Amino acid sequence: QVQVVESGGGLVQAGGSLRLSCAASGRTLRDYAMAWFRQAPGKEREFVAAIGRTSRTYGADSVKGRFTISRDNAKNTVYLQMNSLKPEDTAVYYCAATRYDAVAVSTAYDYWGQGTQVTVSS
Repeated sequence: QVQVVESGGGLVQAGGSLRLSCAASGRTLRDYAMAWFRQAPGKEREFVAAIGRTSRTYGADSVKGRFTISRDNAKNTVYLQMNSLKPEDTAVYYCAATRYDAVAVSTAYDYWGQGTQVTVSS
């Protein structure tokens, strides 16, 4: 089993940037595909981006060109670089891990962090 903990959230103005981190423990990150999801108040959890065990990346249309997911297996950490932030990006961001192939649905993921709040002001 693997445990993941998110960090790096905060309050930023529209157009600003944040980098979220997801630190894993218990197992090597090389064994897992990883993803970021987000959930705004009153909304369903939404796929943001994923990175496979071979470092192939996938992103939601709403964040392409603005967000970049990456992984550093030596540090057992996954990152989400968020640029050109918009108020509609405001949400709790969750890191998730799966032992299988990365997909864009939350039910495919076995392990979840507790989330980190991102708030974008206008």
